[in-house]
Formats: sequence, structure tokens, C-alpha cells
Amino acid sequence: MSQDAGALPIERRALYEAVADELRRRIYSDRLRPGAAIDERALCAELGVSRTPLREALKVLAREGLVELVPGRGARVRRLDPEELDALFPVMAVLEGLAAGEAARRCGREELERLEALHAELEAHAAAGDVDAYYAVNHRFHQALQELAGNPWLLRLIGELRGLLRLARHHQLMLPGRLYASLNEHRALMGALRARDAREAERRMRDHLLAQRAALAFLHADEHPHGGADRGGGEHS
Repeated sequence: MSQDAGALPIERRALYEAVADELRRRIYSDRLRPGAAIDERALCAELGVSRTPLREALKVLAREGLVELVPGRGARVRRLDPEELDALFPVMAVLEGLAAGEAARRCGREELERLEALHAELEAHAAAGDVDAYYAVNHRFHQALQELAGNPWLLRLIGELRGLLRLARHHQLMLPGRLYASLNEHRALMGALRARDAREAERRMRDHLLAQRAALAFLHADEHPHGGADRGGGEHS
């Protein structure tokens, strides 16, 4: 593995937490791809840490669902199968829909201006065809909306699923035409937020999430044309 400038070596704070942060960054940036084995010896040398903090970090990521610990074979980045995605996306759609509806009820002028600014960034990145930049701002937009909902339990539940679905939600933007479809879904959502229409905001967000799952299914069908009844996978919103 090559060393990222400025990222390493890991500072000695809560060391296993710092290692976990670095591994998350690599997973989310696709340097560690779904299904990839994690080379503990190489990582220890690269990060300048012993096996103990690395293994503690891997346990943290395993609890988050980002890696799998395979007895006798080490750790690998988790790959969500189509059945897991089919189970997770509808739950996330309901939760994010609830957050969007509540945000519409609570949205004042200052909060709306913040969302408008983020949406303007989405428009710019979509026009440039920059999927990675679009996704990064999209992630911030969803977080801002969820925080605006003002429900800590809802925020916690969404947060627990966000890490699992983050890679899949990025990957779906690779489907031709999906970037602009996503932008149009955001435009409709912004219309509901401007109108303070909670029911419409909830519906638009729910449909937005389910459209992501549908895009992943199309991608999986293209990548696995002989996959039989398998209805869609993908490892990257």
C-alpha cells in the first residue's frame, strides 16, 4: 500500500480509534474495496503501529458492519449482498423520510438557506459531472436535513445504517443518467422543503432512497448478466 501524504503515521491518541478512522477513510474512498482482504502486517508497517491497536480497530469496524472477521483467515472489507440491500434500503427510506418530514416542519429561513447553499453545490457538481464531489456534498445535505429534524433517536438509528449503506449509495451514482436523476429528486425535495410540506418532503425522500436501490439493481444486472434471479448488489449516495 502506498502512503497518503499528510495522513500517516497515526498519532498516538486513543491509538485504536485513530487506526479505525484511517481504515474507515480507506474503505469509504475505495482504497480498501468490498471483499478485499486486509493485510495486517502491511498495515502495521505502514501506520507504524503494533498488531494490538490494529486488531482492536478491526473489532470496532466489525461492530459497525464495515469489515468481517473470519476465524483463521483474518479480516476483509464487508460486501453487502443483494438480499441485505433489499432489507436495508426500505428501512433507511422510512427513517430518512421521517427526518425529511420533520425537517420541513421545523425549517426556518436560516436553515433553509443552509440547505439551499448545499443544493447549489449539488447543481454545480452535477453540471460538471463530478460524481465524487456530488456524493460528498450529498452526504452533507442528508446529514444537515437529519440534524434539522431534531430527533436524537432518529439521528442515531440513521447513523447506524449510514455507514453500512454509504458505499452502496455512492456506487449507484455510476449508473448512466443516475447523477441527473438524483439531482432531479433533490430538486423535488427542495420544493417540498420550501413549501414546508412535511408529507411531500417525506414522500420525496423515501422515493429518493428507493430509487438508489433500483439503480444498484440495474448496475448489478449489467455487471453480472448471468446472475440469474440476483436482483442487485453494488458496493458504493
